[in-house]
Amino acid sequence: MSHPTQHRNKLSFFFSLVKRSLKGEEHDYTQGSIRQAIILLAIPMILELSLESVFAVVDIFFVSRLGSDAMQTVGLTESVITIVYTLGIGLSIGATAMVARRVGEKNIDAAAHTGAQAILMSLLVTIAISIAGVVYAADILKIMKAAPEVIQQGAVFTRIMLGGSLVIILLFLINGIFRGAGDAAMAMRSLWIASAINIVLCPCLINGYGPFPELGLKGAAIATTIGRGIGVLYQCYHLFGGKRIINIKMPHFKWDWAIIKSLVKISWPAVVQFFMGSGSWIMLSRLVAEIGGKDASSGYQIAIRNVVFFILPAWGLSNAAATLVGQNLGAKQSWRAEKSVLLTTKYNVFFISLVVALFVIFPGAIISIFTNETQVHYYSVQALRVIGTGYIFYGVGMVMIQALNGAGDTRTPTLINLAGFWFFQIPLAYLLAKGLGWGPMGAFVSIPVAETAMAIAAWILFKRGNWKKVVV
Repeated sequence: MSHPTQHRNKLSFFFSLVKRSLKGEEHDYTQGSIRQAIILLAIPMILELSLESVFAVVDIFFVSRLGSDAMQTVGLTESVITIVYTLGIGLSIGATAMVARRVGEKNIDAAAHTGAQAILMSLLVTIAISIAGVVYAADILKIMKAAPEVIQQGAVFTRIMLGGSLVIILLFLINGIFRGAGDAAMAMRSLWIASAINIVLCPCLINGYGPFPELGLKGAAIATTIGRGIGVLYQCYHLFGGKRIINIKMPHFKWDWAIIKSLVKISWPAVVQFFMGSGSWIMLSRLVAEIGGKDASSGYQIAIRNVVFFILPAWGLSNAAATLVGQNLGAKQSWRAEKSVLLTTKYNVFFISLVVALFVIFPGAIISIFTNETQVHYYSVQALRVIGTGYIFYGVGMVMIQALNGAGDTRTPTLINLAGFWFFQIPLAYLLAKGLGWGPMGAFVSIPVAETAMAIAAWILFKRGNWKKVVV
């Protein structure tokens, strides 16, 4: 009887950890079981980014009913708007690293001050982006090789999405502050709210259900922006409410050049780092649209949305490693930081292995959910199966990259991305697609090949241990 009882006790303990992680109880992540620390952080982080991935899939699901022109508009706009995501992620990495260090040092007021300075910096950055997006929406689609009819119908979608850059960046940034503090549950809830509102509003505003007007593609952009905006309001309510780990007050917003310089020092390589990735995505999207036309472009965008849907939960697990690294380095426990990363990598590879099976064995069934157009379906299945072959390496690489970022060593991942994406992936894609005549398949193949090489490089550099010496 002892074995069943022991099994039930372990299961009961696991569910108690899940309950604690979802409630967002305070926990010292520099002490106690590392396995428990990963579970407490990873569950809300996985759920947080699962909901972020729902944003991408919900939009393409409803928009796909509007035809290939609409799908290409969304895909090309999202390719460009990844630059905004890049800024948000880069700024959030700087905030997470610095807030985590201060929390690890048990200096909560300094953590709050850092968060406030990060918000100030993000507001200045976002204004210019929003204005440029509103004014040059049609030109952006033209640069991305969109068909003339796509530009004519889709410019309003692009204009609204880029005009709402403020809520995108704040959503990323403030969640980075919460994650650095170890308050992963709050970051999760804000994405839940934003995504739930988008799921409800998207079909209503596209199709004109109930009292809502039928706005078509424009409605998808409005729904997404409103959802994210309400998510940001929810974040601010708790960030300034005084009941969470981080409690920002007005004096914290007094401009502090020392903090701003430190944030810039960590964030700008992180922005460049993710720009390397998003810029590569833009180049590949442009290449596929140029050599394969609307069908290949639409198929590729559907495949990428599905890749993102499954990558983001794995990225959530990687974010747990970043928080654990930052807080444990702040507590002068580099051995514990390294052990946390290795254990997180093990869990991520297990999860990713299940996803690989889905992508390689059942791509047709997955893509059929989104489109039945023969050529679009064909290209999308090709892309999903090929990209899926490198998924396990993505799992290793993303944990290593986030661990380095969490330590404040954002320059090393930047160099990895520069070499991997711009000196390897893009030239390889053009060589295979145009030079060897593989067409869109050449672009698809370049993705897992480059990601595998980058994962190996990240692992080697992490094991060298120079990240343990970074001062934040």
